Amino acid sequence: MLGPVFYREAATSPRRPPLYIYRTVYVVALIVLMCTAWLILTGTQIIRDVGDMARFGAVLFQILAPLQLALIIFLSALVAASNVSQEKDRRTLILLLMTRLSNSELVVGKLMASLLNVLVMLVAGLPVFLAVTLFGGVSYGQVARVFLATLATALASGSLGCLLAFWREKTFQTLALTALTLLCWLAVGEAVRVAAAEDATIAGVSPVVLAAMISPYRGLENALSPVASMPGFYGYLLFAFGVAAVLNTVAVLRVRIWNPSREVRPGQHQDEAAAEQAARQAFDEISAMQQGHIDSHVDTSHSKSRTVWDNPILWREVCTWAYGRKVLVIRAVYLLLFAATAYALHQGLAPVAAEGLASRLASSGLVAPFCVLSLVIINALAVTSVTNERDGQALDLLLATDLSPKEFVYGKMFGVLWVTKEMVLLPLALFGYLFWRGDLGAEPLVFLAIGLLVLDVFVAMLGIHCGMGYANSRNAIGVSLGTVFFLFLGVVTCMLMMISFSGSFKSQLAPFLAFILGGWAGLFVSLGVRNQSSAIGWASLLLPFATFQAITSFLLGESLSVFLIIVGVYGFTIAAMLMPAIGEFDIAMGRTQQGGDA
Repeated sequence: MLGPVFYREAATSPRRPPLYIYRTVYVVALIVLMCTAWLILTGTQIIRDVGDMARFGAVLFQILAPLQLALIIFLSALVAASNVSQEKDRRTLILLLMTRLSNSELVVGKLMASLLNVLVMLVAGLPVFLAVTLFGGVSYGQVARVFLATLATALASGSLGCLLAFWREKTFQTLALTALTLLCWLAVGEAVRVAAAEDATIAGVSPVVLAAMISPYRGLENALSPVASMPGFYGYLLFAFGVAAVLNTVAVLRVRIWNPSREVRPGQHQDEAAAEQAARQAFDEISAMQQGHIDSHVDTSHSKSRTVWDNPILWREVCTWAYGRKVLVIRAVYLLLFAATAYALHQGLAPVAAEGLASRLASSGLVAPFCVLSLVIINALAVTSVTNERDGQALDLLLATDLSPKEFVYGKMFGVLWVTKEMVLLPLALFGYLFWRGDLGAEPLVFLAIGLLVLDVFVAMLGIHCGMGYANSRNAIGVSLGTVFFLFLGVVTCMLMMISFSGSFKSQLAPFLAFILGGWAGLFVSLGVRNQSSAIGWASLLLPFATFQAITSFLLGESLSVFLIIVGVYGFTIAAMLMPAIGEFDIAMGRTQQGGDA
């Protein structure tokens, strides 16, 4: 029914281990989180009656459901976008367009093939959520509403990633626009929700209900409620499925107009004629020069030529449009989000005299998502800067030159930071605004600024490390962005569990040991399986423990501890990835032998 593209994926996926690994890891992670929450509860509170069990089940359900929604949104959009982008990078989309596939079979088939593993994970997690109902406090209707809302969100976000991938030519443009659009979607819902304080209506609908109808987060919040607003719930389902239908319709109608890329256009013949005329004119000029004295070959023009720097990689990243002129569109959307965040800070925050947990969470609730978006964009550009070279067969040419490993790695890293300078500087401007308002002291401002710069370098180096370590572009992009996403998702999950089952933060290390050890195993597999080294092993082990300690220090208001942990551990991880990246590139160029001195 969905065409041969989906049929092939459905037939071949059961033969691949990842189909079983992903859903097994997902279910195990949910069970580990459930056990961790239980250990936190029993270690910090006394369970007296059935009501305490019911409250535990309700709180656990309110933690797992948003976690699943965030994971599904990320995976749906990322997998759909990267799958189509890989077809473009490898020039195999042209072959699909040359077949008798209809537009709908190509677009819808590619979308559903991309979402197959995601939907399998969603179904595999259903028994775990049903097991939560055994604690009490959660009904089967709530579970059904949550999964329907999550399914609708998966289709909408996957359709968005698929549409942008068919439209844009560069992988980085697709990933960045997908992340920006998803954040705009969430921001619009929150902006509508704010109008509820004014006790007004929008088109005769309460802002609370309208926000639940258009925002995935607010829609899930409504579905989690024991007494859900049926207009809001059904309205969100209709909105999400409608958005998916509209996006897929646009992609179906435009896929053969957008593709092949712009080198094949209706005006191609005129372009070829102009190019032929220019070539003929250049040939005539060369012939006239050859008829004269040999000195005529010397350039007598006084026009200035572009001087290439000592590091040609860095020069290309800084002085040319290496990633296309459409990067300006990404910058424009990012600037709009920055303006919206700054306006929300100006309207929603008041200077606080005393520091406390509530004030820290209130200020970070607006700034943190914007900072995470910046880190995701930097990481996406870093990994695609290497994968695009490989897919375009340009990396083989670079290996044949006298380019040194340090020139390549440092050129890519600093070039990425230069291209994404807005993503580096504008979050610092928000910190400066909070300092000017009095919400942030001078010492925390310095700590935040330096810590964020270290994280910027970390995500840039992570992208280059994954791009060089994985020959498959889709795997490299998935591992790089997935590592960034899961690091921050793990932080948010730990904070929610600590706050929900509040007790002594310092005494909660034991319940989180399984969570931390699982994070170590995942980091080591993603970072060190291709480049096994003791430094990466230690970095993978230290990052989860250090992140847990940073969370507890943040909740206790110990800003110096957070700063030292981020700078020390993440700085060590940067060095641990940097050295193997240089060594691996040197080995690939044939200048050293495997097992010899790097």
